[in-house]
Amino acid sequence: MLRLKTLLTLVILAGVATLAGCSTAPPKNAEDLCEIFREKPRWHTAALEMQTKWGVPVPVPFAMMYQESSYRHDAKPPKNYVLWFIPWGRVSSAYGYAQAKDEVWSDYERETGQSASRDDFEDALDFMGWYMSKAQVLNGTSKWDAYGQYLNYHEGWGGYRRKTYQSKAWLMRTAEIVRSRAARYTAQYNQCRDELM
Repeated sequence: MLRLKTLLTLVILAGVATLAGCSTAPPKNAEDLCEIFREKPRWHTAALEMQTKWGVPVPVPFAMMYQESSYRHDAKPPKNYVLWFIPWGRVSSAYGYAQAKDEVWSDYERETGQSASRDDFEDALDFMGWYMSKAQVLNGTSKWDAYGQYLNYHEGWGGYRRKTYQSKAWLMRTAEIVRSRAARYTAQYNQCRDELM
């Protein structure tokens, strides 16, 4: 009986360890796109697939993803509080690497005909390529325009069209940070792209 319990405990521990290994830790140096790809070569493969599929330059969605989730697979928005101390749900349904909301993620799955997971890096990056491609079609925002793409992403295509971001100085400052990071990522990627191929 003791041996059976020990065996069962080992099986459970092995299962937990396997599941823990499935979630990917954020890159050690998220400020350098080349270092991200050296550490996580599968992310580079996913980036090239996204670029081929959607025509989106690699550095821009990475700069946006860094801003949204710091590359955390299980990132969630902050909680709402009642009376300043009682937790009452989250401020939105955004989740995962891309911080995609439930309804937009459902649109993505329906339009692309695939079942995807927001905490899967490849799926999240493909979602961002899809979203940015639609921002170009719907609002004329260049796929290279990290500032405009981030505002589309944050406010939604309709909100961007209505310029709702103009009343949010903090959001325009954040979009500038994303633009700056995308420029830095682009310069870095230009230096290491050939080496990574």
